[in-house]
Amino acid sequence: MFTLDLHYITRPSTLKENAPLLIMCHGYGSDENDLFSFASELPEELFIISLRAPYTLQPFGNAWYAINFDANQNKWSDDEQAKESREKIAGFIDYACDKYPVNKESVTLLGFSQGTILSYAVALTYPEKVKNVIALSGYINPNIIPENFESIDYSKLHFYCSHGSADQVIPVEWARKAPKFLEALNIDFKYSEFPVGHGVALQNFYEFNDWLKARLH
Repeated sequence: MFTLDLHYITRPSTLKENAPLLIMCHGYGSDENDLFSFASELPEELFIISLRAPYTLQPFGNAWYAINFDANQNKWSDDEQAKESREKIAGFIDYACDKYPVNKESVTLLGFSQGTILSYAVALTYPEKVKNVIALSGYINPNIIPENFESIDYSKLHFYCSHGSADQVIPVEWARKAPKFLEALNIDFKYSEFPVGHGVALQNFYEFNDWLKARLH
């Protein structure tokens, strides 16, 4: 049973009913206010919800799952926590579609970094819940999607994927695997790179905003 344990903030739509829904998932060490800074520049008809990840970090910030370092400073992700967060986001989509005057056939996930990894996972696990994914500065983690993913119908999904070519946090090579992965599943996608580090360039914002506008109706 779904229990609401994710904090969030909202920006209502100018539409009174059937508004397209946009759910934001921030990156590791951040919070719900981070991506919400985009909200005022995004289409007014969107009903926007920005989630706060469930795990609190010290001294501040939040995470969707733990990232740990071994003695040789190799990073590894807690995939079980990631799967739990995937389920929380999937459940929250249903909750939001029941609670707010939104169109459940027009749900977009917008993620950054760790939030992108989770957005990929939610869409590739529950494609019936999601229409569009804006995947900024992240990658597909095959350990947190279904083993039978190749037999799932992804025909209604659309992905916008982008990455900084100088990203020092998540190597651009990891992001470059996404196009081949999505293409093999016949998923509609656009992939772009920008000459920045682990962040969103202004041109990147304009591009994904235009991409999204074309897919809201």
